[in-house]
Formats: sequence, C-alpha cells, structure tokens
Amino acid sequence: MQANDLRLMKAAAIPTAAVGLVAVLVATFLAGAEGALGAGIGVAVVGVFFTVGLVAVAYASRISPTMMMAAAMGTFFTKIIILVVMLEALADVEVWHPRAFSLTAIACTIAWTFGEARGFMKLRMLYVEPGVKVPGHYEEKR
Repeated sequence: MQANDLRLMKAAAIPTAAVGLVAVLVATFLAGAEGALGAGIGVAVVGVFFTVGLVAVAYASRISPTMMMAAAMGTFFTKIIILVVMLEALADVEVWHPRAFSLTAIACTIAWTFGEARGFMKLRMLYVEPGVKVPGHYEEKR
C-alpha cells in the first residue's frame, strides 16, 4: 500500500472506531452483554469488510484503472455474499442482539463512508498527469 492509501484508511478507520466505541457502550447500557456482543460484531464486520475492500482496490490500482474497477466490484459482490451467508448462519443464534448489530453496522458504515470521503478530499492527489502527450498529433496541427 502507498502512503496515500494508509492516510485514507486512517481517515476512515478513526471515526469508525469512535462511532463503534460509542455504539458498544450504548448497546451495553441498553441491552447488556448481548447488546455489547452484537455491537462489537457490527464494528468488526464493518471494519474488516471496508479494510479488505480498500486494500484490494489499492493493490489493483497499481496494475491498471480497469483492474481497480474490477477489484472494487468484485470485492463489493463478494462482501455482500459473505454478509448474507453470515447473517443466515447467525439467524437462530440468541447469544447476541441482532438490532444492536444492525444499528451499529449502519452507523459504522456511515462513519467510514464520511471519513473516507473526507480523507479523499484532503489527499490532494493529481487525477491528471502533467506533461503527458495526448494522442492525435495536436501539437503538429498548430
């Protein structure tokens, strides 16, 4: 991973961890240990899923822009399938609080998304490479 990718991950992970900590505390207060476990699982799922997606896209971006988009879409669909399988497998488990899990996952997803967007805005990355000649002989026709 490049330094920009690590800064972006940090910009997204810190607010997510803060929101997750608050969610775990609130869930513990409202639903006890089951709520804390559900909220903790929600924070972990969001953190792992978004980190894996960011790492995959960062790795693929070194190969080509086409691979970057393919990696983004591939990790997205893979994460959705894993999430559905995980929720289906845990549907009958009563050790954790499903509402605490879902509300925490939603809150952490929003926090990660806003943190990542803010991180992108602060990166100041060039999206056009200066000095690159555009095909088509523009300079010769002048």
